[in-house]
Amino acid sequence: MNITYKTTRTQYVLDYVIEHCILAVAFFLPLSLNVSSGFLGLGALLWLGKMIMVGKMNLKRTPFDLGIALLVLLSAASIWASPDKGFSFYNYYNLMGRYVLIYYLAVNNIHSRAQVKQLIWAMLASATVVTLYGFYQTLFGSMVSAVEWVDGVQFPGLKLRVFSTMENPNLLAGFLVTMMAIGSSMAYKENTTKDKVILFVLVAMFGTCLILTYSRGAWLSLLAVVAIYGVLCNRKIFWLLILLPIAMIFGHDAVLERIMSILNPTDTSSTLRLALWESTIAMIMDKPLLGIGWGAYWMVYPEYDFFIQNANVKILHAHNMYLNIAAEIGIPGLLTFLSIMYGHVSLALSALRQATEYWAAGLMLGIIAAIGGMIVNGFTDYVMFNIQLSMLYWLLNALIVIVWQQNHQRQIKRGISER
Repeated sequence: MNITYKTTRTQYVLDYVIEHCILAVAFFLPLSLNVSSGFLGLGALLWLGKMIMVGKMNLKRTPFDLGIALLVLLSAASIWASPDKGFSFYNYYNLMGRYVLIYYLAVNNIHSRAQVKQLIWAMLASATVVTLYGFYQTLFGSMVSAVEWVDGVQFPGLKLRVFSTMENPNLLAGFLVTMMAIGSSMAYKENTTKDKVILFVLVAMFGTCLILTYSRGAWLSLLAVVAIYGVLCNRKIFWLLILLPIAMIFGHDAVLERIMSILNPTDTSSTLRLALWESTIAMIMDKPLLGIGWGAYWMVYPEYDFFIQNANVKILHAHNMYLNIAAEIGIPGLLTFLSIMYGHVSLALSALRQATEYWAAGLMLGIIAAIGGMIVNGFTDYVMFNIQLSMLYWLLNALIVIVWQQNHQRQIKRGISER
């Protein structure tokens, strides 16, 4: 009896610590990759220790286990095509390991609605810290000319682009769009005035910081988020929210100038993207099945350099999520990735329709909008090339599964009680 009590108590402590490791991963994700990865590793070890103690590999099944396993295998197979197999293997197990761990650690150890809410608030609190630091950079930040994020000839009036803790304004913008999508949807569905006001204030802060990134791709993805709200929520809300990007575009000369430059053939950023896409398509045509190797884009690009023709310039990715994934792990790998993305969005839509609680409906709506923003942004950039944003994407997928499982369990209990 005493042994059973001690075992139960130890298991309770492990569950508590694992839960807070996941919260720490979510909070530190945009602040410090090393700290976040440390908590992820600790949580995974404690989870493994708990299963050993119980004597049972109690793993929850998800509708996407086979698809994720296939993506893992196809990504591993691409290593054989890499010009540097050692680098690709190291990069593969470090990154894919993080994605799989954060997904299954959350799915198997976040159970209650209270835990989900804590996780969301941890993410929003972290985004607030990131935003405040972005505001600090606005006052005391770095000059654009030092980091070459803007064409000084094309945009002579633009001297500062905020990047905060993400080290790149486009990455910060992608993160902020995601947080705005989740925060605004939670605020829209929130039934308490206090929390609703807090959430809308946070969204306004994130939006202000987003403007200061001057990221054109992220602004377009924000329009996608607004459109998704209009379709899934209320068309009146759609027209109300659409005023925000319109005011942003026409209320600030530098913003309007950046938007109009998208169609300007003399803009170096747009011209470079077109050249990179041409090179990347050539890579895909040459190696359509296994790709050029996981993480090997920067090594292979010089062989397909039709534009820059400068060996000293390192191109890390294709500035297009779909082309980059197809190039590195092959067309089958891209199709597998897209099927997993589509599957999670479909499951989120199902969970949204079945949700009986405001927080669940708000969260699912926010994640659908956030992923929709990522899908649009993926046509002109590849922000998930960043490890932190990729981990965030897989964490959002895990939250979809968790809420769907909670709804499913609630339906089962309701069916039993009706009998």
